[in-house]
Amino acid sequence: MSTPASNGPPLRMVIASRESALALWQARHVQSRLTALYPGIEVSILGMTTQGDRMLGASLAKVGGKGLFVKELEDALAQGRADLAVHSMKDVPMHLPAGFELAAVMERADPRDAFISNRCRGLAELPPGSRVGTSSLRRESQLRARYPHLRVEPLRGNVPTRVTKLDDGRYDAIIVAAAGLKRLGLEERITALLTPEESLPAVGQGALGLECRAERADVHELLAPLNHPATALCVTAERAFSRALAGSCNVPLGGFAEVSGEHLRLRGFVGAPDGSRLVSGEIDGPANDPAALGHALADKLKAQGADEILAALEDHETADKRR
Repeated sequence: MSTPASNGPPLRMVIASRESALALWQARHVQSRLTALYPGIEVSILGMTTQGDRMLGASLAKVGGKGLFVKELEDALAQGRADLAVHSMKDVPMHLPAGFELAAVMERADPRDAFISNRCRGLAELPPGSRVGTSSLRRESQLRARYPHLRVEPLRGNVPTRVTKLDDGRYDAIIVAAAGLKRLGLEERITALLTPEESLPAVGQGALGLECRAERADVHELLAPLNHPATALCVTAERAFSRALAGSCNVPLGGFAEVSGEHLRLRGFVGAPDGSRLVSGEIDGPANDPAALGHALADKLKAQGADEILAALEDHETADKRR
């Protein structure tokens, strides 16, 4: 862990990271940014295998959600083995444990979903019965609503593994986050980028979050230059929207915000996993109160029937647990 100089910044920093290729790329990116900002600091990476990584054969929605990718890293922070953790913001639960904070949200990369296929140039060209692999209920709900003739099948594994499964012929197409492909140098595999109108991104998609203990004022100070204000505003609005709708891995929900000058535009949806029902909307307002916009959009969707969709999902989940 870090060793503070007398009344000065830490001399050493340890970054907790998952050991997937993408997570390590993200950790090394933060490492390089910190060493560039603070040449006198030694920054190392503590690679860890999380419970989510050990359960790649099961649906996230059924084994505990995306928080499975975060808990072990937070344990390392709590035990003093690491000073900060790097997360994909879309994997960060909507409520952090007491004593933990997001010290910075870095500038967002491409937030869009990417369509990859060795057979067709876009979703509209896939013939009926085509197998489309995806890891998220959010994508599944939108796919089933827009393309009911396609077969949506679960797809787990790290990014290179998912692409390999496509190349092995297990799927006719897959949909993954564009940011991950680009960060791993796999941009040439993207057949088409899906607009937010075609596939509304996940809350926080494309952004990196830096988490630390709330009491670590020294770490907060060092990470402050890595915070990107516009991205932080957008992610705050998206996460407020998701929290207001009890968003989790079990809820097909998307939220995407964009800042233009002093205004913020937030789009969101919640739907049934089978695409049979989907409510969506957007809101525009002052960028200086992003959480209020998130709550307002959630209220707007609730007025359209989002609560009924969420209640049905909860009833279905409860029935599954009783079986």
